[in-house]
Amino acid sequence: MASSLFDGLRSVMRQIAGEPRPVQDEGPDELILAVAALLFHVIDADGVVTEEERKRLIGVLVSDYGLSSAEAERVAEAGRAANDEAVDLYRFTSLLKTRLDEAARIRFVEELWEVTFADGQVHELEDNVIWRVSDLLGVSTRDRMLRKRAVAGRTAD
Repeated sequence: MASSLFDGLRSVMRQIAGEPRPVQDEGPDELILAVAALLFHVIDADGVVTEEERKRLIGVLVSDYGLSSAEAERVAEAGRAANDEAVDLYRFTSLLKTRLDEAARIRFVEELWEVTFADGQVHELEDNVIWRVSDLLGVSTRDRMLRKRAVAGRTAD
């Protein structure tokens, strides 16, 4: 701990002295990380992440967020790690609520349903997580249920 404190102080002193900061791989943008963490959280709610759910999560990141497959894999893994470290959903939902407009938040709820329905079933815990996330995002029950029905209809075809 003392070492990290001194490293932090050294870093601040270097910045004050005008020395350049070391270049680091910054990882995914905080917004896309929040998206990935919540997508992972919902598919992990029942304790089983199926290959279909994981593939759909990657597919959502590629199709809806313009990531390459390799980027989506990295972001999904970072999202899993962020979800594992999180103590609640607020860290992620507050970011989405402030940075996305209402239509985008509703679309995100639809994405949650898409990854949930990927394995052909919705576990009650997954449903509950989507309800909580929707509520924290300010998405109405009506919009949440309309998106659920729309996704269920597409997956039944």
